[in-house]
Amino acid sequence: MLILALVRHSFCHFSAIQIKFFPPGLFYSQIFYFSHMRMNCRKTILKSAYPIAMKILHVSAECYPAAKAGGLGDVVGALPKYLQNSGWPSAAVIPKYALPWFQGRTFNLVYSGAFRLQDKYYPYAIEQEAGDSLGFPLYVVNLPGKFDRPGIYGDSQSGWYTDNGERWIFFQQAVLDWVLNMPQKPSLIHCHDHHAGLIPFMLRCCWEFAPISQIPTAFTIHNGEYHGAVSWDKHTLLPYFDSNVTGLLDWNNTINPLASAIKCAWAVTTVSETYLQELMAYSNGLEGLLRSEAGKCYGILNGIDTEVWDPATDKYLPHHYKGDTTTFKVANKQALRERFKADLDLPTVTFIGRLVREKGADLLPDLIARILDSGLGLTFLILGTGEPHIHDALAEVQWRHPGRFSLVLEYNEGLAHQLYAGSDFLLMPSRVEPCGLNQMYSMRYGTIPIVRTVGGLKDTVPDIGEPGGRGIRFDHYTVDDADWALRRAHQMFYEPGMMDQVRSRAMQADFSWEGAAQQYIKLYQNLGVA
Repeated sequence: MLILALVRHSFCHFSAIQIKFFPPGLFYSQIFYFSHMRMNCRKTILKSAYPIAMKILHVSAECYPAAKAGGLGDVVGALPKYLQNSGWPSAAVIPKYALPWFQGRTFNLVYSGAFRLQDKYYPYAIEQEAGDSLGFPLYVVNLPGKFDRPGIYGDSQSGWYTDNGERWIFFQQAVLDWVLNMPQKPSLIHCHDHHAGLIPFMLRCCWEFAPISQIPTAFTIHNGEYHGAVSWDKHTLLPYFDSNVTGLLDWNNTINPLASAIKCAWAVTTVSETYLQELMAYSNGLEGLLRSEAGKCYGILNGIDTEVWDPATDKYLPHHYKGDTTTFKVANKQALRERFKADLDLPTVTFIGRLVREKGADLLPDLIARILDSGLGLTFLILGTGEPHIHDALAEVQWRHPGRFSLVLEYNEGLAHQLYAGSDFLLMPSRVEPCGLNQMYSMRYGTIPIVRTVGGLKDTVPDIGEPGGRGIRFDHYTVDDADWALRRAHQMFYEPGMMDQVRSRAMQADFSWEGAAQQYIKLYQNLGVA
């Protein structure tokens, strides 16, 4: 009874008394009693009626076009729509950022509440985008002071946000508090990357969420390079949990959301089968954990949104595809001349994406310089931003080779679409590529991918030396291997009929989300969701 009195005092009067862990053997009847007291002390107000209950709720840091930094945003912006089209009502929830997409859009308040951390309550609001313009309900968590910033993970003025670990813990608690108070709960919560990686643990182990602990969870690893680990002094940011479950949070003496999700989620997926095998061989220390959990791990290749990425209707293209591939490519390459001061009469090789080590961008300066110094007739175009030292190295190569290399250091969605349509080849020399979407976009637009044999690139781009080949692959992360791949591309470009043949195969490949959505539905059904 003493423990009950102390907890009641702490919850209702914001006492300094803190009971963070509960001893093993605490009865669930006591846990439900504590939870009941806490919910009675917290004030939450339902502002409007809920829409029809969702079956699947996706929880993510990104969702295109609202917030995107990479492939995670593309996936979360498409998968719910295709699940919805397949008769599985789905929605996504992300933080409410101060990003351009949010400006001028109407959001309807659905729910407001507060969650408690130590002796403070943090208010939040759940808002829904009016009109569901994405093809599914998009909810945003409005957390004052945490996400009302001009970037997702950082911005050009502040750099990488130093409180990111805290921000994601706050976001996940707000989501679960909302779910706890929904009149109709989702049938499954699908968590994406480490930003949502603590949700399976909190559902399973935090007594506050015991009433919804039986909601199944699926967890998708989009990028296993980032674990989201925080030091153990951050444990006070989490809801109360029993001390005997700390092992489900811990990895290498840190709270590791990625590791915790692998341990606690009902099912774990990666975004390609090859990437799953690679993670079991190397994943920054999680290899053994993934192998031990292999029975619940699945590789499901991402798709692309063929409504957004349609060369016949793409709003960004000056010339649409009308059945003649050569005409389509020539017209869009001609349009690129208005933006790039480069010799586009030569075979044109493009890189689109983040200029970071993971994407192989540190290979580009030496590779491009070697090719151009050798006199091989290729032109290079690069669109993206990333690490400053890579920017500087590429700018030097551009200065040395005017007219043969053009560099655009920005994120530009429209220009990216135009480059896919107007280029001849797309270069992806990635060190790590869990799935890769750019190679799928490029093939959809008749641009031949040149890729390293890794992750989803291996699964989607058979080499032209193989039956049905629709791209060029190289195995080793070296300038020599990438140089040889580019020389093969140059040779193919001038071989009569070869480009047309490979382009035709590439454009006929089906990378739509319909197939991937069916695999996810099968996974959900295996977890008991009907």
